[in-house]
Amino acid sequence: MFTIFLACVIGSTIGWERESRNRPAGLRTYALVCMGSALVMITSFSIFEEYHTVVNSDPARLGAQVISGIGFLGAGTIIRDKFSVKGLTTAASLWVVACIGLAIGSGMYLTSMIISIVVYYILHNLRCMEDIKAEKMNYEILIRLKEENGQIKAIHKIMDKYEIVVRDINIVYGQTSFLEEDNEDINIVIHAMILDHFIDKMIVELSGLSGIVSFSCGEE
Repeated sequence: MFTIFLACVIGSTIGWERESRNRPAGLRTYALVCMGSALVMITSFSIFEEYHTVVNSDPARLGAQVISGIGFLGAGTIIRDKFSVKGLTTAASLWVVACIGLAIGSGMYLTSMIISIVVYYILHNLRCMEDIKAEKMNYEILIRLKEENGQIKAIHKIMDKYEIVVRDINIVYGQTSFLEEDNEDINIVIHAMILDHFIDKMIVELSGLSGIVSFSCGEE
């Protein structure tokens, strides 16, 4: 029972980190994967001890099936769009959690706990290092849109989502351009600093807002 309990705790801890970042696989998925992997190894060793004198059995065979089978679950967490692939870290961490479960089921408790701490540290802390490494560039964003409720709020939400640092913003109501009057369009000019790896996703979301008449984004 201790083995299964330890697998549940370790799987839940790593799963909680993924769920806190709104990833497809969360606490329950990781706990089940880790517990299932541990149970497979316990069953495998039990079969070997019970029948090794009767049949030629390999205690590692069931564990090998877990390693290959977890790939199907990991593939379900990967999402690809036009500009990026999401879910690779979640898929990799699911695979690692399955391996940890196998190690726990084999009785390697200390090793499993140490690896779990390292995995949690990588998932929780190294993300900050990626953001530090990423370079922020200056961009000018020009948006022209039809006046509708909630659009400015939606733009603000997207900017927060992609950690955009706004240096200057100019919003002009009732002009098709800054030289024309008597029109219901809204013209927005934003000068901002944007992380390189966010720019494509940000462009897709901003240009996809309802009521957009024209949109452009370029480096200053």
